[in-house]
Amino acid sequence: MAVFLLANLIVALIRAGRGPTAADRMLAALLFGTTGVGVLLLLAYAGGGGPLVDAALVLALLAAIAGVAFALRAWGRESDEDGPA
Repeated sequence: MAVFLLANLIVALIRAGRGPTAADRMLAALLFGTTGVGVLLLLAYAGGGGPLVDAALVLALLAAIAGVAFALRAWGRESDEDGPA
C-alpha cells in the first residue's frame, strides 16, 4: 500500500509542475497533501508511533488551509472583475 501511495505522490508532483491552470496545480497539491498524510499514517502504524501521527495531522491541516485560501483568492479575483463599471 505504501508503494502505491508513493507512486501517487510522484504523479501528483509531476502534475503540479505541468498543470495548465492554477486550479489544476492546486488540486495536485491537495492530492499531494492527502497522500502524504496517508503515507505518514501507514508509517506510524508500522511502528513510528505518535510523532508521525502528529506530523500527519499538521500536514492535513495545512492542506485544508491551503485549499480554502486558494478558493477564497480565486473567488475574490472573479468578484473583482465583476465590480462596478
